[in-house]
Amino acid sequence: MIANPERFTQAIALFDAANEQDPNLDEGRPKELLYAQRMTEMLGRFAPEAGEVAQLAVRAQHIRRWTVPRSTYPLGKPGYFAWRTGLYKFHAETAGELMAEAGYEAAMIEAVMAAVGKQGIKTNPDTQLVEDVSCLVFIEHYMLGFAGQQADYTEEKWLGIIRKTWKKMSPAAHAFATTGGIKLPESLVPLILKAVAEA
Repeated sequence: MIANPERFTQAIALFDAANEQDPNLDEGRPKELLYAQRMTEMLGRFAPEAGEVAQLAVRAQHIRRWTVPRSTYPLGKPGYFAWRTGLYKFHAETAGELMAEAGYEAAMIEAVMAAVGKQGIKTNPDTQLVEDVSCLVFIEHYMLGFAGQQADYTEEKWLGIIRKTWKKMSPAAHAFATTGGIKLPESLVPLILKAVAEA
């Protein structure tokens, strides 16, 4: 249940206005705006009873991501992980600022920032829900495209990627993904089933 629908609508509009500035296009639309809308759509399918914190957090998960490119951090694994950690903080702070602009109180802002910032995965239900939805969206919409970019990947490497994604998800998300809740990329179904069976 949304406590104040007008405030909620304003926050979503502010998130979308921020993501609409993405110069990168996907299917002719700003990439991060489309991603945010896919996150909301997936949340509606996977957890239609989700509360206001989760609804706001999924919409803001990648907010203004293009402004912090990977190239701003050093090469290699340590640089990659520093970039990812920096992004979590950046997205959380950006979402918090826009929520404050929409009139949200500190407690709700902090709860959304925790979920967007990936705090308490496996222990914070809202954070885990955001993680589940992002994994489901990745599998349905982006995994195949990622496969196309990595033509030299071996089967073992792909199994590793799928297992890592699977490990982040809750049992409810596992069940949703394997019982028709999402459209699995057809060419990757054998690898996904193999990875899941071995997980």
